[in-house]
Amino acid sequence: MLSIGIVGLPNVGKSTLFNALTRSKQADAQNYPFCTIDPNVGVVEVPDVRLQKLAQVSNSKKIIPTAIEFVDIAGLVKGASEGQGLGNKFLSHIREVDAIVQVVREFSDNNIIHVNNKIDPKGDSEVINLELILADLETVKKRLGNLKKDAKGAAAKGMQTQIDLLEKIKTQLESEKFANTLEFTEDELLIVKDLHLLTMKPMMYVVNIDEGIRSKEKGISDNGIPQIDISAKLEAELADLSPEEASEYLKELGIEQSGLDKLIVAGYKLLNLVTFLTSGEPETRAWTVKAGSKAPEAAGVIHTDFIKGFVKADVCDWQDFVAFNGWSGIKTSGKLRLEGKDYVVNDGDVIYFHVAT
Repeated sequence: MLSIGIVGLPNVGKSTLFNALTRSKQADAQNYPFCTIDPNVGVVEVPDVRLQKLAQVSNSKKIIPTAIEFVDIAGLVKGASEGQGLGNKFLSHIREVDAIVQVVREFSDNNIIHVNNKIDPKGDSEVINLELILADLETVKKRLGNLKKDAKGAAAKGMQTQIDLLEKIKTQLESEKFANTLEFTEDELLIVKDLHLLTMKPMMYVVNIDEGIRSKEKGISDNGIPQIDISAKLEAELADLSPEEASEYLKELGIEQSGLDKLIVAGYKLLNLVTFLTSGEPETRAWTVKAGSKAPEAAGVIHTDFIKGFVKADVCDWQDFVAFNGWSGIKTSGKLRLEGKDYVVNDGDVIYFHVAT
């Protein structure tokens, strides 16, 4: 399961947002720095209106949505890369997630103390980003030192490629730029992956705004990192309501999407994911794969043996599947396609895999 780490300075609303998204009270959300000591983990079902419609035409006994894991990581502060606050322990927690959601504070509340005593979303992000860069710089320097120490005699030639690559990354980090803004070859990416760099992870900003007020920040960063506005306070209110009540409340406020829905959509885009669907009487289910995945890879998400045994796949668009009343109707509609091993899975495909056993 893919995981997204929620990070930011203390008291920017990370734990409030986490509790709302996961509909839980497990993350301590008190008004003092470092109230989250160990990371809290919550699994969130991905909202998908397609599942209910598919299940109706297939008379499915159950519906299984896909899910994302959210990890609430304690607040970082200036100097975290050198052990300040709760320091390196929490930088290591960030290394374990697939993507980073950085929460910055724009909401105003005199009862909640900002660690820097001022509301400055861009400044918040600069502090966090610098700590991620400094942590990576330490990692790269350490690896470089070890390589140069071992690069002697016949071994030196084989290590030079790695040394050159690390020097390139080191220069980038020293310029206070993320490593993922560099271009890498496929071979270089294999080396970089082994470093587990924080600044190689996909990241987006969540601007925690006052309820009903749009963010004044049009661009938290200049390096193209996406951002969305969410009111953690509003999300907390919605979490205490039933789905029907929450939907009605959003309509009254003139809001089309909940923060959770916005974050899920943005998170899928950030991680470059698509969802394909399977549907039948036993169950209708959503499955997640990387965009560009071919049919055997998608089959392997269901069961690893399906990759080797893949023969072919029946594929149609989910809307056609509903319009023609499921498999029985789609087979005679002309909308069903028979695809082979080179087929690239699209978001919203309904697929039945034929597998040799």
